Amino acid sequence: MPPSSRSRSLLLALPLVASCTALPARPRASAPTSATRLGFSAERLTRIDSALQRSVDGGEIAGAVALVLRDGQTVYERAFGRADREARRPMTTDAIFRIASETKAVTSVAIMALIEEGRVGLDDPVSRFIPAFARTTVAVRTDGGRTTVPARRAITIRDLLTHTAGISYGTDSLVAPVYAAKGLGPVAGFGWYTADKDEPICQTIERLATLPFVAQPGERFVYGYNTDVLGCVVERAAGLSLDEFVRARIVTPLGMKDTHFFLPAEKRGRLTAVYTTGREGQLVRAPDGPRGQGNYVDGPRRSYSGGAGLLSTAHDYARFLQMLLNGGTLDGTRILAPKTVRLMTTNQMDTLYSRAGEGFGLGFSTVERAGAEGRLESVGTFGWGGAYGTEYEVDPQEGLVLVLMVQKVPNDTNFGRRFPVLMYQALVEPRR
Repeated sequence: MPPSSRSRSLLLALPLVASCTALPARPRASAPTSATRLGFSAERLTRIDSALQRSVDGGEIAGAVALVLRDGQTVYERAFGRADREARRPMTTDAIFRIASETKAVTSVAIMALIEEGRVGLDDPVSRFIPAFARTTVAVRTDGGRTTVPARRAITIRDLLTHTAGISYGTDSLVAPVYAAKGLGPVAGFGWYTADKDEPICQTIERLATLPFVAQPGERFVYGYNTDVLGCVVERAAGLSLDEFVRARIVTPLGMKDTHFFLPAEKRGRLTAVYTTGREGQLVRAPDGPRGQGNYVDGPRRSYSGGAGLLSTAHDYARFLQMLLNGGTLDGTRILAPKTVRLMTTNQMDTLYSRAGEGFGLGFSTVERAGAEGRLESVGTFGWGGAYGTEYEVDPQEGLVLVLMVQKVPNDTNFGRRFPVLMYQALVEPRR
């Protein structure tokens, strides 16, 4: 559905407030006194410094940016290593990163904004917006290989938000050959990559609808193209491209000046290079293209991936997360209602999510039990991560936002799990 002039003008005419009181426009390193005032041990925070520097010195990563907020104020903000080793460019706190699946949170907020307006329903069938989803199929393994059967019910918006639609990334052996034949799955980078496609995302998603999925709707948690489908729903419901909608309704109002689907040419020098692990275990620069640096500067700029397409900074993404922690508002700009945010960050899966002690809401994993998976986070913490090694968490009980930015693919580090432990061990005073 092409954007209508009426819907475009209504959306773009909304007030765009970009005040940056709690989070300054230009990131600043936190002082030990401010960390102490916010309940952290300045001495213990240096353990994060040591651990990140060891990861750089040991060749696990080329560089990183770490940012921690408490009640909207900076506790910790540091850059380590290099943004580009070959160019000898040091990492800076305003470096721009490919955030891959951290895009999912932004797209989930976009769809919930449309639900709040009554333009989309949580239990609407996806086929209301993408007719090709009216009759989907499911692949079933047989002695002879594979067969397909009809889906037992329609896939809904709720299914997509909770990753229970049965839609994978098409890289599993059951369906990989048919996905590859349609330009998806194993021939789309690591499955989730679309930045090199010279077609709108809805065209890709309509093709996806003709392929078999790997589970019946509502049967189990299957991670895949679900949020890319939601991106197309946003376009169809709003009459705008996903890029236009996200900029008008989320990015610009929140003052996220360095968050883009495709990077403006003048910001190329701030884009962090991607690295990978070489054959002998050493850190090497990833190749150009879908399995490495990507087409985020010089690509066709036509495919806006709601599941994995955005680039951002630690500072920008922290503003987005602070909005969620605040119940949908930041610096006088309201994006969602508090009840909507609460719904999104509450487990909607019963026991379908496979990690013990954790759940999954409408776009986020959730901590359901203290100590789940050996974690120190409070019950109610929500978060996710991206394929390039970016990670985030929001702890409403402690008023915390954690952002870690790394660029390594495949991400074979475990620093995303270690970072929260290092942060929580430095938290020594209760929230005031």
